[in-house]
Amino acid sequence: MNLLPLLAMSALLHTWIGLRLVPDLAAFPVGQALVASGLGLSALLMPLGLVAGRVARPPLANVLTWLGLLLMGLFSSLLVLTVLRDAALLLRWLAGLVLPLAPLQGFRAASAEWVPLLALLVTLLGFLNARRTAAVVRVDVPIRDLPAALHGFTVAQISDVHVGPTIRLAYLQRIVRRVNALGADVVAITGDLVDGKVGELARHVAPLAELQSRHGTFFVTGNHEYYSGAQAWIVELRRLGLTVLMNEHVVLRHGVAVANAELLLAGVTDFNAHHFDESHRSDPAAALLGAPQHAVRVLLAHQPRSAAAAAQAGFDLQLSGHTHGGQFWPWNLFVRFQQPFTSGLRRLQDLWVYTSRGTGYWGPPKRFGAPSEITCLRLVLAASPSAQEPVSR
Repeated sequence: MNLLPLLAMSALLHTWIGLRLVPDLAAFPVGQALVASGLGLSALLMPLGLVAGRVARPPLANVLTWLGLLLMGLFSSLLVLTVLRDAALLLRWLAGLVLPLAPLQGFRAASAEWVPLLALLVTLLGFLNARRTAAVVRVDVPIRDLPAALHGFTVAQISDVHVGPTIRLAYLQRIVRRVNALGADVVAITGDLVDGKVGELARHVAPLAELQSRHGTFFVTGNHEYYSGAQAWIVELRRLGLTVLMNEHVVLRHGVAVANAELLLAGVTDFNAHHFDESHRSDPAAALLGAPQHAVRVLLAHQPRSAAAAAQAGFDLQLSGHTHGGQFWPWNLFVRFQQPFTSGLRRLQDLWVYTSRGTGYWGPPKRFGAPSEITCLRLVLAASPSAQEPVSR
């Protein structure tokens, strides 16, 4: 990543925000100076944070990374709110042509104050939401003709943790403790676990070996594993005791010995994995090769976009992540244009699809309007063949 283009782009965008806000703060010289100097500092530190490991050594590199990513979150809100303010100013000016409104200057000054204040508030709340341990979201999934032995079968899903620059050992340890407290039958990790190489992050991912469930922990790759050296991570996660499913399945026999039932748990590689390694091309149909005919079929697939192929292959439930629920406003409004599902439990033909908002975060430590989650999904017998509505507890 070249620093000079980043600095130039950052300077250009920060200058535009400054030109839109700073002149209208003339009545508040202290605020005007704070906003101007803050924008200048952000223009420099935000791009530096993205390449901190190349321009400095720890602990300075860590400090630059944190500052850069925090400022990226603040800048995002400043940019959006500045655009919205400009739209409001235009509408206010047009309304003033036909209505007896107060002079526009008062509105300009007041709105110029509110933009940085609101951006700071959203960033602070977003930081607190991102850094807290994800709450448990409980969801019942009604499955038609579910065997009695599988009624109440639970899957604890974590997704999109993004262990990396700002998510480290202690953060993951808290997640592991909360998952273990659920006493789930299976733990599923649906990709984007890491942002970095094994040599950098192995120590911080080690708590995954402590995950506890009746049938074990299962993992599928996300797109960020391929940015981070997927094959090395597959080896490392298997060393930790996780089962990595690569277009394959396992059959879990659940219940008492005299009346157990089979649950087929399959996993596919990331939807775009073939762009990195053709042998990793995602294939839900291949994941069912040799599968028993009448088992309940659950698929782990990082991206919701796998759902069409999963429905065609005959799965009952797909667990996905990838979207982060948009992570913070207003980007949560745009995810639907890239993925068929943004969050929650949805239906595609005969397939249930649950999309997690993610258990960590990517990039800026900021979540606003899309809280992180640890999901506890419980399979229940559908009341009737027409039962189509998701049930949350």
